[in-house]
Amino acid sequence: MGILIRGGRVVDAAAQIDKIADVYLDDGVIQKVGEKLEAKNKDDKIIDAKGLVVMPGLVDLHVHFRDPGQTEKEDIETGSHAAARGGVTTVVAMPNTTPVIDSPDRANYVKNKAAQVSAIHVLQAGAMTKGELGEELSDIAGMAAAGVPVLSEDGKSVMKASLCKQAMEEAVKAGLPIFDHCEDMSLRGNGCMNEDENAKRLGLPGICNSTEDTIAARDSLLAIETGAKLHLCHCSTKGVAIMMKMLKAEGIENVTAEVCPHHFILTSDDIERDDPNYKMNPPLRTRKDVDALIEGLKEGYIQVISTDHAPHTQKDKTGSMRTAAFGIVGIETSFALSYTALVETGILTLSQLVEKMSYNPAKILGLDKGSLAEGKIADVVIIDPNEEYVIDKNTFASKGRNTPFHGRTVRGKVKVTICDGKVVYKDK
Repeated sequence: MGILIRGGRVVDAAAQIDKIADVYLDDGVIQKVGEKLEAKNKDDKIIDAKGLVVMPGLVDLHVHFRDPGQTEKEDIETGSHAAARGGVTTVVAMPNTTPVIDSPDRANYVKNKAAQVSAIHVLQAGAMTKGELGEELSDIAGMAAAGVPVLSEDGKSVMKASLCKQAMEEAVKAGLPIFDHCEDMSLRGNGCMNEDENAKRLGLPGICNSTEDTIAARDSLLAIETGAKLHLCHCSTKGVAIMMKMLKAEGIENVTAEVCPHHFILTSDDIERDDPNYKMNPPLRTRKDVDALIEGLKEGYIQVISTDHAPHTQKDKTGSMRTAAFGIVGIETSFALSYTALVETGILTLSQLVEKMSYNPAKILGLDKGSLAEGKIADVVIIDPNEEYVIDKNTFASKGRNTPFHGRTVRGKVKVTICDGKVVYKDK
C-alpha cells in the first residue's frame, strides 16, 4: 500500500526545495515529488497535507534509550515511540548502558531487539573503551563489522590523551566517527549546575566552562592530527562556539558540533530554585553562552541540533540537584521547541532548521537520508507549523517525565511520522 501526501509545503534542505507539492511513497521509497500526483493503487492511503509542512524524518544523533540494564527509565520500544511522536525516524543510542555496549555481541543485542520492537531506525553507538573505564580500547574493529555506526564514550571523556588518540586512530581504520562528550572530570568535581551567581544564590556547587572547553580543544587537535571524524556532543559554551568558528575559518571539516534545545533556549537564570529537572550535563550556561551557540547555528559552524534525550525515574530526579541524576528528556519536544525559538523568531529559516535536524546529522553518519528526493527511503514527517500547544509531560510516550519545559507553549506540532513508508505515529 502506497501513501499519497497531497498539497503540503515540501521542505527539503538537501534538494533545496521549498514549495507546495504532492509526495508519493510506495515500497518504502519516495517514488515521486510533484504537482497533481495520483495514487497508483486502489488501496493507497491519502493524506491531506494542505496547510502543513512535509519534511524528511528527523535524525537525532544523541539519545539514551537505557537498554540494556536500565529499562525502568526507558527501553527501545518506548524510546522509539517517543521518537516517532517527535518526528524522529533515526536515532543514535549512546553506549553507557548496563552493561556498556563495548563488544559486537552487545551491539547486536540492541540491533536485534530494535528490529523486533522499534517503530523507527535505532542505531547503536559503541564505547571507545571497555566498560567506559578509560583504560583499554574496546573491540572497535569487531563492533564496526557488527554495524556500529559511531564510537562514543558518552557520559564521560577518555581522560588519557594517549588512549584517546589511539581510539581515533582505530576509528579511522574502521571508518567510524567519534561522538565526543567533552568533560574534564578533575574540573567538574561535585558540581551540579553552572558556576555563576545563580549557583551562589542557591548554594550549589558549580561547573566551570573550562570543564568542557579543555577537552573540546584537546580532542579537536587530536582529530586534526589523526584525521578522525570528530563530532562534539551537546555543546554548551561560548568557548566551544568560538573554537568551531575558528575551525571553519581554517577549512577544517572533520570536526562538527551539535547543540541541544535546552542549551540554546534556557540559561542558569531560569533555575529559580533547587530543581533537579534543570540538572543536565553539561549544565545550563549564561546568556552570553546561549547567544554564541545561536550565532553558531545561524552561521553554520554548529551544524546539528540533537536532544541528549536522557530519561530517568521520578526517584532519580527527586530531591536536590546535588544528588539527583543528570539529564532531561527531549526527543518528543525538540522540533517544536526549536521551531518556536529559532524559526518563529526569524533566526533560522525552516529549511535551515530541517538541515540541522535531518540532512546534516544524516550526512555526519554517512547515511543516504535527510532528503525527500525520489528513490530515498520513505522517512517523512508532517508538521503543522501553526498549531500551538502546551507541553505536557504527562502525555509523553517516553517513560521519562524529567523536563524543564513542562507547561511551556510552543508551535510546530508533529501530525504524522512515516518510517520506511509506514505510518508510525499519527496525532489524535
